[in-house]
Amino acid sequence: MMCIKAKYFDLNRILLLIIGLWPYQQSKLDRLRFIFFLGILTTAILFQFTTFLNSKCTANFVIKILSNSLIFTIFVIQYIFFAINIETMKDLLTQLQYVYDQLKDECENAIVEKYNCNAKRHTIVLTAFCICSICALIVAQFWSNVIGIILPINVSQAHRLPVMAEYFVDQEKYFSLILLHLDAAICVGSGVLLSTGTMLIAYLEHICGLFKISSYRIKHAMRAIVLQNISTKNDTLMLEEIRCAVDIHRQAMELSKTLTSKFEAMLFCLIAIGVILLSLNLFQIFQIPLNGDNVDEILIPSVVVFASILYMFCANYLGQYITDHNNHVFVTVYNVQWYIAPLYVQKLILFLLLRNAKDFTIDVGGLYIASLESFATLVKASVSYFTVIYSTQ
Repeated sequence: MMCIKAKYFDLNRILLLIIGLWPYQQSKLDRLRFIFFLGILTTAILFQFTTFLNSKCTANFVIKILSNSLIFTIFVIQYIFFAINIETMKDLLTQLQYVYDQLKDECENAIVEKYNCNAKRHTIVLTAFCICSICALIVAQFWSNVIGIILPINVSQAHRLPVMAEYFVDQEKYFSLILLHLDAAICVGSGVLLSTGTMLIAYLEHICGLFKISSYRIKHAMRAIVLQNISTKNDTLMLEEIRCAVDIHRQAMELSKTLTSKFEAMLFCLIAIGVILLSLNLFQIFQIPLNGDNVDEILIPSVVVFASILYMFCANYLGQYITDHNNHVFVTVYNVQWYIAPLYVQKLILFLLLRNAKDFTIDVGGLYIASLESFATLVKASVSYFTVIYSTQ
């Protein structure tokens, strides 16, 4: 029996083990690691909001704090919800294992391998991108010190944190420790997004593979009807293959619906915060030159805007990806020579046609449908809110 955890989710297992969220290994050490990392993230948010105690709460100041603290809020939300649904992920992997245990055709196994390669490719690319981004951030923080060593100047440069935070200590004296805490929070948060996000991507890739297997089974069954003489024995075999195609199609839809329903609250929060975050950072980008601030301060809001748009696009593209694969099953059923099949086979095919008459989508509470059109809607809404905020200044 093939173990999908070891063969298909090995990279995801390593990433989730680092943050203590691998469903099949929950020791006391993993729980302590989860509490420790969650503490780093929550304290990073807390020390950003404490700046309101010692500063004048102007509109621009509030926007600046929120545009940074919401990033860490996303980290915490995704971390907590994934921890809450860790048993759900374990059950989903078990269900996927059961489906794969029923595969016997080498072509079907080849389809699984293809989509597994896609999942691993996405995981590797996103991991490399995350590591490079963190390294670039750390280098940027110490770049001025490096320049000061290479080209010494007499003017002392004040230390500056990547985000505004109040620790109620001498910031100059304890700058290294404060910076270490914030950098640790950024690294942990990035690791949370990377590990949980790539796990969900890998799982949805395998669901798409199930849709593809359903299309293959339909083609294979109808091809056999065309090439072979119709007999009672052959009819029984064709009926069984069509039934298996319908069954795996049903299982693929159920797995995707279960995954969406369990993470529905998390998705609602991420959608709302993502729109607000994008709007506030767009405002930051346009406001910095007007206030006469340093141009280099525009770097962080620009990175956040790029990351927010990329995150929204990837999430909605996955929803569109699922819908397209389901539609491909419909196109396959429609294009095969179903009219030459026996009547009871045609009834099964008609069942698939009727089921696919309505698009199968990844929807969140019936209010939001993950698709490229919805991605455009989110970006448009963010720009609209930015315009409203900007017009009020």
